[in-house]
Amino acid sequence: MKQTKLFLITSLLLFSASALYSQKYKTTADTVKLNKEYVQVSNDIAELTSKLTIAQNNLPGFQAKAGEATTDAQSSANASSQQAAKATKGDLSEAKSAKKKAKKAYRNAQHASNADDSVTEQEKK
Repeated sequence: MKQTKLFLITSLLLFSASALYSQKYKTTADTVKLNKEYVQVSNDIAELTSKLTIAQNNLPGFQAKAGEATTDAQSSANASSQQAAKATKGDLSEAKSAKKKAKKAYRNAQHASNADDSVTEQEKK
């Protein structure tokens, strides 16, 4: 019984002492530091929240532009294919026209790829 009381008292003292020594902020100067850190964290949270809201608001615009770029790339690829079919049966001017349309189709495909990359980046944000 006596050993149990001694054990309980010792355990209680160790527990309370460990709780007191584990505190990082003990003085009023420490409280000021804590408040500064709290304000910084709050500002960081507010800034990240605003960036998230902006990214969420911009996402539909990026998706619409990507869709338009994909549609343009597909239509110019079709036009290029049709012009290439004509060029195989035609003369030099039709071949030049087919080359121009092929370059345009390639540029539009690059734009569509860049737009898709922008959408992916925006979704990551």
